[in-house]
Amino acid sequence: MEIYLICLATALIGGLLLSRLTKLLNLPAVTAYLVAGLLLGPFGLGRLNIPGFGFQTLEQVELMGIITETALGFIAFTIGNEFRLHQLKAMGSSAVTIGILQAVITTLVVDAILIGLHLCFPEMISVPVAITLGAIASATAPAATLMVVRQYKAEGPLTKLLMLVVAIDDAVGLVLFSVSFGIATALSNGQVSVLAVVVEPILEIVLSLGLGCLMGWLLNWVEQFFHSRSKRMTISVAFVLLTVGLSSITFEVAGVHCGFSLLLVCMMTGTIFCNICSTSEELMERVDNWIMPLNVLFFVISGAELDLEILANPVTIVVGVVYILTRSAGKYYGAAISCRLTKQPKPISDNLGITLLPQAGVALGMAMTAASLENGDLARNVVLFAVLIYELIGPALTKRSLLAVGEIKPEGRTSARRHNQPKHRQ
Repeated sequence: MEIYLICLATALIGGLLLSRLTKLLNLPAVTAYLVAGLLLGPFGLGRLNIPGFGFQTLEQVELMGIITETALGFIAFTIGNEFRLHQLKAMGSSAVTIGILQAVITTLVVDAILIGLHLCFPEMISVPVAITLGAIASATAPAATLMVVRQYKAEGPLTKLLMLVVAIDDAVGLVLFSVSFGIATALSNGQVSVLAVVVEPILEIVLSLGLGCLMGWLLNWVEQFFHSRSKRMTISVAFVLLTVGLSSITFEVAGVHCGFSLLLVCMMTGTIFCNICSTSEELMERVDNWIMPLNVLFFVISGAELDLEILANPVTIVVGVVYILTRSAGKYYGAAISCRLTKQPKPISDNLGITLLPQAGVALGMAMTAASLENGDLARNVVLFAVLIYELIGPALTKRSLLAVGEIKPEGRTSARRHNQPKHRQ
C-alpha cells in the first residue's frame, strides 16, 4: 500500500513540476501531465525499478484504473453542468446537428480510406478492423478539452458549443461503434446479430440516460437535507462516486447483455442536477476545486498507460499515420460542413473541428473491445499510437483555436500566494 501511495504522490508532484516548464512554452498543463506520465511510466523512470519512483509495469498502472474511472466520472458530471436549459434553448438544435453530423462524416471518411488501404495492401489491414477503426475515430476526449477550457477560463460561443458537441459526440460514438463492431464481427464470423448491432447499443443508451436522470434527481433531493457548503459538497462527491460504481454494473436479461456508459450516466446526472437545483452553480465550482488533484492523476496515469512498444511495429505506424490524418480531416471538414449547415459564424466553422481532435479514454475502451476481432490487436495498437499523438498535441491545438476566436484572455502574471497575503496597514 505504501508503494502505491508514494507512486501517486510522485505522479502529482511530477505532473505539477513539469507544468511549470510547459507554462514557459505556452503549452496547456494537460500536456505536462501526460508527458510526466510517460516519464514516470514503465518505459521511462519506471525502468529503474526503484519502489515508488514511477510505475514499473503496465500492470501496475492498470491497478490505478479506479482513479481514472472516478476522474472520468467527475469530468462527465462537470460537462453535464453545461446542459442548462437556457443554453440548450440558444444552441441545442445546432449542437445536436453538429455533434451527430461531424461524427458520422469522420467515420465515413476513415472507413473509406482504410478500406481503400485494404484493397491496395490486403495483408496490412482487414475490412473488419478498418470498419471498427472508422467508428472509433468518431470519439473525442472530453477530459482534455474540459481541462483546457478550465485552465484558461475560456468563455464564448465556440466554447459553449464545443462543450455541448463533445458531450453529444460520446453518445453518437457509442452508437456508431456498436453498429460497426457488430458488422465487423458478422464479417469475421459470417453471421449477423441483430441484438449486437441494434438492440444492445440502443438499450445501453436508454439505460444510461435513465440511471443518470434518477441519480440527478436523488442528488437534488438528498442535498436539500444539508445546509453547510462543506456537507453539500461532500454529498455531491459521494453521489458521483456512487454513480461511477453503478455505471460499472453489467447484467443479462433474456440473452441480452445490458450495461451502462459511465460518461452518459454521469453527464445526465450533472444535467438533471444543474437544471433542478437552484444552487448548483455555486456547488459545482466547489466540486471543481476539490477534484483538481484527481484530474492531474487522471492525465499522469493516462500518460503512463501508453505502450511505447507499439512504435517498434512499422505496420502500426503506417496504419496509425493514415488513421490520424484521415480522422483529423474528417473532424475538421465534418465540423466545418455541419457548422455551415447550421449557419454558425465563420470563426466557429474554421476552428471547431480542431478542438475536437483530442482522443483518449473512450477510444481506448472501444479499442480494447475491438481487440477481440481477428487481427484486432492492430486496431488496439493503432488507437494507442493515435492517442499518444493526439493527447500530446491536441490540447495545444485546442488552446490555439480558442485563442484565435478570442475566447481565451491573455494570461496574467498574478500569483495566488501574493494575492492571498494580508494587506499591511498603512
